[in-house]
Amino acid sequence: MIKHRFLLATITAVIAGTIALAGCASPQDGGSQAQSLSHPVKQKKYKVFHVMSYHSPWEWTDTQFAGFKDALKGLDVEYRVYQMDAKNRSSAEWLQQSGREAEKLIAAWQPDLVYTSDDEAQKYVTSRFAGGPIPFVFSGVNKSPREYGLSGSRNVTGVLEVEHFVESAALFHRIVPNAVKVAVVFDDAPIWEAVGKRMKDRVGEVPGLEFVTWDTIHTFAAYQAKIKEYEQQVDGICLVGIFNFKDERGHNVHYRDVLKWTAENSRLPDFSFWLDRANFGTLCVVSVSGYEQGLAAGRIAREILVDGKIPASIPIAPTTRGQAAISLARAKSLGLKIDSKALLSTKVFSAYGWR
Repeated sequence: MIKHRFLLATITAVIAGTIALAGCASPQDGGSQAQSLSHPVKQKKYKVFHVMSYHSPWEWTDTQFAGFKDALKGLDVEYRVYQMDAKNRSSAEWLQQSGREAEKLIAAWQPDLVYTSDDEAQKYVTSRFAGGPIPFVFSGVNKSPREYGLSGSRNVTGVLEVEHFVESAALFHRIVPNAVKVAVVFDDAPIWEAVGKRMKDRVGEVPGLEFVTWDTIHTFAAYQAKIKEYEQQVDGICLVGIFNFKDERGHNVHYRDVLKWTAENSRLPDFSFWLDRANFGTLCVVSVSGYEQGLAAGRIAREILVDGKIPASIPIAPTTRGQAAISLARAKSLGLKIDSKALLSTKVFSAYGWR
């Protein structure tokens, strides 16, 4: 059933690079030396299994994988990809089943390295292999690896995702200088616990804004009602978790539909931390770069595969580069004027991504 629903793709990336020649013989072995120089050593082929917590196509997932592959250019790599689809199917039962399927595929193929993106893959896949012989490299992880039982594992390392909260709030306040009170919205995904804690630890670095309510919302109907309540209570919204809102049948409402409804029905300006949010109507973001996350993970993978480094010897750390983005379409609908300097220094979405 899982194989029917999910993509298990095999991608072979063979990119021409410098071919190492065989080692030189001693002067006495002139004939054998000439022979070795005429027969280049065959480049090693690597097998990399990629577990996506989420799905493709999606900007966040796809840019991570693109960055990872770019870091391994010049190597002969065969990729296989498994999608857990956790944003669309978030029940514990499904994630456990999906994790077991990924575990079987990895055990059968025996890759040289496994690349896992985002938190669900750590909880349901990487944790099953902690301390084993196969190297694992992750990216896009919000929680501490300790929470997944990965601390001290010799075969695991990777890249943390730390949201640009202060920078995003500052951009929001620059666009909406009269805003004071802000509501923060989460869905019920466990990953937001760590995000919320980091945000609360840094609210003192955002002068002029008061974060007056931190709400975890479970259903789309409750979200819609909250948005209308907020219009009487706050000046803006920080939209963090918006993937797990359930419809009347208990299914997750797609985040694009959540953002579309918000843009069409909310009169409050909002901000977040991911690029695709601005594309689908959130007013502004300073985004964590999925590409930079994947690129950093790929560079780590290269050190492990080519240089023979032990994963645990490579420190786990976040990327730091962010990208500012503004939805000009949303700004116009809210009657906000964006100064030209802000537009010059940010990525601008002139239309909504769903149109």
